[in-house]
Amino acid sequence: MRIDMELERYLRPPDREMPPYPAKVITLATGSKMVVRQVFREDVPAILPAVRPTLDIPRDYYDVVGSRVYAELLAWYRYRYRDVFCIIGQIDGLLVGLVNSRMFSPQLGISLHTLAIERGLRIGAHLFAAKMEHHIEYLGQEEVLITAESPIGFRRWMIEYGLELREGQHELGGAAPYALTREMYFDAKHRLVAGERPVPQELMEVAQREIRVASETDIIEKILGARRREIL
Repeated sequence: MRIDMELERYLRPPDREMPPYPAKVITLATGSKMVVRQVFREDVPAILPAVRPTLDIPRDYYDVVGSRVYAELLAWYRYRYRDVFCIIGQIDGLLVGLVNSRMFSPQLGISLHTLAIERGLRIGAHLFAAKMEHHIEYLGQEEVLITAESPIGFRRWMIEYGLELREGQHELGGAAPYALTREMYFDAKHRLVAGERPVPQELMEVAQREIRVASETDIIEKILGARRREIL
């Protein structure tokens, strides 16, 4: 594909230099070790196949969240979204969830989405906490604006963290925005932020070697099957 570089220089947003997120490992309730690490623009093509199947799952608004995550990752990959970061969770190299977010300014973060592919292990909650950890502790931001697109999201973020309602709109539209401040984050950190650093070398090598993605059928079953178990 030929690119008009004169126009491309105008269309591509500048990249803000951001401190990296240091990888960690979280021991899940099953005893599995989940490596939580930052990924970068060049990793997006390996991640998109895990997001695509969620576009056809209306339960718990996975279709809404999945379609937006897919578009956000693709826009980041194609240099159409600025100051984005993405953190993933892997078990034995297998992608089990991801979160994305961005810096609106040095002081303010914008939480975008949390997508758990493996359900029933609080993977989404752990990854959301890692995202907040990055905003507050490593990017040094004062607060993060958050909105919810599902009842589960509202319970997990707004209620568990005791977030503060804000005036106006979140970047994603929809429900009113809530804010996580530095003070609120550190008050909640001891009960919501998990993980150990550094990641053992053998675990990190497996995670970095390849981002493995389950089959489309397996992804749908992991999402719907876990929900059925919750109902039963």
